[in-house]
Order: sequence, then C-alpha cells, then structure tokens
Amino acid sequence: MQTSPFVNIVLSAMLLFLIGWFLYLGRPILLPIVAAVIAVYLLISASDRLKSLPVLRHLPLVIIRSFLLIVFTLAIVVLATVVAATAREIVAVVPVYEANVDALVDHLADVFDLDRQELWDELRAVTIDQIDLRSAALRVLSGFTNVGMSIFVIVIYAAFIMLERDGFERKLRAIWADEARARATLQTVNEINRKISDYLEVKTLINIILGAICYVILWFMDVDFALFWAVAIGFLNYIPYFGSLLGVAFPAVLSVAQFGSLSYSLLLTVLLVIAQFVVGSIIEPRMVGRHMNISPVIVLISLSIWTALWGIPGAILAIPLTSMLAIIFANISQTRPIALVIADRIDETELVSVKPASGR
Repeated sequence: MQTSPFVNIVLSAMLLFLIGWFLYLGRPILLPIVAAVIAVYLLISASDRLKSLPVLRHLPLVIIRSFLLIVFTLAIVVLATVVAATAREIVAVVPVYEANVDALVDHLADVFDLDRQELWDELRAVTIDQIDLRSAALRVLSGFTNVGMSIFVIVIYAAFIMLERDGFERKLRAIWADEARARATLQTVNEINRKISDYLEVKTLINIILGAICYVILWFMDVDFALFWAVAIGFLNYIPYFGSLLGVAFPAVLSVAQFGSLSYSLLLTVLLVIAQFVVGSIIEPRMVGRHMNISPVIVLISLSIWTALWGIPGAILAIPLTSMLAIIFANISQTRPIALVIADRIDETELVSVKPASGR
C-alpha cells in the first residue's frame, strides 16, 4: 500500500523528533564518543603527515600514533592545569577588579554629571550593583573546567578507537555479504575520513596561528591571564561565525575590570578584532578552500541545533557532524535531495563520487 506524502512528512518529523530527543538524553554518553572519533580523525591525519617525512618514514605507524596520543594527552593535562591556575588567580584578583569597575563607573558619573540625578541611583541599583564579578568569572571558568575533565574520558575512547581502527574494514566486509555494497560503504567511509581529516587539520592549524597572534597582543597589552585567553580564543574559533566573537568578548570585557579604562580596552578589542579579521577573512579561506561544501544557512541551522542538543561542545562539533551527514545523504539515493539542500555548491563530482549504498 502506497502512503500519502502527508503521512511521509509526519512520520519523518516524528523520526527527527525522536532522534533529537535521543541525542539530547544521550548527551553524557554520546558526546565523549563523538568527540573521541573527531579527535581520532585529527590524530590519524597528523600521523599520516609524520609518516611521510623522510626521518620518520621507517618507523612503525603504531609508534607514531602512540606518540601523538601521548602528546595529545599531555596537551590536555597542560590545558587543565592552566584553567585550574587561572581560576585560582581570578578569585584572588576579583576584589581589585571590582574596585576598578566601581572607580570607572564613578568617573563616568562625574563626567556626565549623573550623581545628582535620582534616576542614576535607581539604574545603578538594578544593573551594576547586581553584577557579581566573582561568581560570573567562576561560572565561565567552570564551563572550561568541565570540558577539560570530560576530555580525559575522550582520550580513553580515542585510544581504543585507534586500536580498533585497523580492523574496521575487515569487520565491515564481514557484515555485508554483497561485495559491491561493502565496497560502496567503504568508499563512503573513506570520503568522510578524508574530508573531516582535511578540515580538522587545516582548522586546527588556523586556530593555533590565531591563538599565537592573540597571545602576542594580550601579552603586549599586559592583559592578565594572556595564555589562558589565547587558548580560549583558539578553542572557541572552532565554532563557526560566533566563536571568534566570543573569543574576543571575554578578554575585552575583563580588561575593563583590570585596567578601569574604556579607551585602553577599546584599543585591545580593536587589535583582537583585526587579528580575527586577518585570520578569518584572508588566511582561513585560502587554507580551508573547498574542504567543506555546506551552505552558510545550513551552517547556522546546524549550529543552532547542535548547540541546543549538546551546548558548547555541540557548537564545536557542528561542522564535522553536518559534513558527515551530508556525505552519507549524498551516497544514498533516497536521501540525496537532502544532500543537495545542505550543499553550498552543486558539485556533481562530489555528490555522486560513490555508488549509492541503497538504491532499492
């Protein structure tokens, strides 16, 4: 019996709702696994690059991958240490910051002759006086700390995934009795591996460059916790469009509390924005190129959906996850129209690069 288009739409909507609810409820379990898979993409890409070097060409691949996993783990430990140290230092200097903010507010009130107006007292009572700088700073830092703690779980998952990776092809061929279907599935997986690895490799390099430039600016401007904010800027730049704005906003706002000077903080903001513009508008387009074929509108929609489901980690993983879905949809005849909607460019060589895995 043939079902009506309306019934198909309703059933599809119900299925999407159930999948979204499952992803939301399963966040504590699914997020570390997905993040570990993304980390493995990056580690595998780096190991392949190192393996191509003349000096390391003769080393077994397992040694190179193990070395990179150790380096990755040490980097996480350093990051967690920096976050913990920054949290303690911020707690220590919060009283000074609060005094600087009060002094700045009093100065602005004197300049604009606001102290004599009762309206100013009422506005200050419901706005500035309600701000608890200590609790706000600790809430932000606790978010970074929670991410750092969960990454230790991701490292464990990544280690086991890397160990199992070499046997994946044999298992996949054993699952599919049809050799053609197994080959098409493997081609789809390889296409996902190639695109995600290339994107993460380039994006990580760009974020390191951006973080280094911002560190120089923050250090030169004598901003407290320059290393921490530089790492945060590079980390948040994984989030498309809005990540760079958040990365600039945090140190810029905190500099107002540190220096008590709007002009100095404005200069810092301008320098950080220039760095973001140069990297985001000049360097990144040249390096990223055509690695991701996703419509900007779809990027915004996927960013909203994954952020609603998994928070900041979901925003960071939004582009790789959406790209995976686009490649899978492009290679299944029934879902190929969805891939066409997701794509920014209708490139037939990309969308029909693999024989459909289920055409009947």
